[in-house]
Amino acid sequence: MFSHLPPLNSIRVFDSAARLKSFKAAASELNVTPTAVSHQIRGLENSLDTLLFERKTRAIELTEEGEKLAQVAYLALRQLSTVVSELTNTQTTLTVSTTASFAAMWLVPRLEKFHQLNPEIQVVVKTGEQLDDFDRDKRIDLIIRYGRDDVESLHKIKLVTETVGAYATPRYLENTPRIEDACLIETKWKNQDLPSISWDRVVAGKIDAINRRHFDLEHHVIQAALADQGVALVSSLLVETAIKQGWLVAFPNQPRITGLAYFLMIPIHNAHNHKVRRFQEWLVNEFVVT
Repeated sequence: MFSHLPPLNSIRVFDSAARLKSFKAAASELNVTPTAVSHQIRGLENSLDTLLFERKTRAIELTEEGEKLAQVAYLALRQLSTVVSELTNTQTTLTVSTTASFAAMWLVPRLEKFHQLNPEIQVVVKTGEQLDDFDRDKRIDLIIRYGRDDVESLHKIKLVTETVGAYATPRYLENTPRIEDACLIETKWKNQDLPSISWDRVVAGKIDAINRRHFDLEHHVIQAALADQGVALVSSLLVETAIKQGWLVAFPNQPRITGLAYFLMIPIHNAHNHKVRRFQEWLVNEFVVT
């Protein structure tokens, strides 16, 4: 029934080269030489009587036929890997892409709970402010991102809409009880598409512009507050651990404002993946408990 199929190893080599867009990078991933990768790809092309890559001076590109095979090869190998992991009860890796602030202040402190429930799944956290393209980088299993609540997408599952408040250490609050005298710290997003959430919306007309600081990552704002440098205007979601530990407290008589939303995005090819489903269920439950 499957006698016409090429050897599995050549499909593995092809998948690696197709994902990484490089024979050299594929060789490094597979722990073989670039020459061995090239020979495997050439043999696969000969057996299929089809050109899979266009070789350029310093790059390779998939042909139309190569793109078709790459999509199917990845899904087949992924499904095979998942089933083998389940049958052998071996550890499998789940790669989560998210922002540095969410990873540092919310996700990583809670990951031990997931590991206790799913010891066979090793979670790898990849951080960055730019949205990854999981159709191109299939090593990413799911993405957690931050943005407007009114932008719909077939891939997006809303997790929570945050509130934003003012937080400081108990010592800073004791020494600086008036907001007018405080150093006010806020985030200026690297992503210019995100709407600004600044102190102007909270204490308009009451603050001195000189007594303000900003960072482009929200967890840097939180760290500055933890170091007694001022009052942080940040997501209440990201300071939950600091509040529970007593490291930060809400600054009295300061209103909370509605912030943006966190979304979970799962590529179609991972919609029924068991490890992705387990992480999704755990993540949603964590927000319900929170």
